[in-house]
Amino acid sequence: MGAIYKRVLRFKQKYPNTVAWRLEKNASVIEKHLNPGEEVRYAFAAQKNDNIFNIFETAVVVLTTKRILIGRKRVLYGYFLNSITPDMFNDLKVQGGLLWGKVHIDTVKEYVTLSHISNNALTEIETEVSTYMMEEKKKYANELSDGD
Repeated sequence: MGAIYKRVLRFKQKYPNTVAWRLEKNASVIEKHLNPGEEVRYAFAAQKNDNIFNIFETAVVVLTTKRILIGRKRVLYGYFLNSITPDMFNDLKVQGGLLWGKVHIDTVKEYVTLSHISNNALTEIETEVSTYMMEEKKKYANELSDGD
């Protein structure tokens, strides 16, 4: 069992109302793409879509020391991986609903919607992602100013 899978499993046990399947397979996509020296800070599961009826696009979302990774293993073959670096991150929006909540990540190039998340998990996810991005953006800004 991989370290990412264990973290996502803990998240799912803590927030059982989150709709997520095939966590081990999805986590393995991210394990494959971790760079040397990159450490996992936080992990959670969600559906990567904005459709209330679509519960078949489970993704594992991981905050590492360098970026946000979103991995999805396809059923038959292949996989999808999104990588969001701090310089590409624009904004985070959290939306609570009747049954589940959503997290919207706005980047320079795309708008990522993560849905079917337990409403109880939204505060924790927002805190983790916001804190991480504020820290990383400061580092990035300092690196740019040091280069002048």
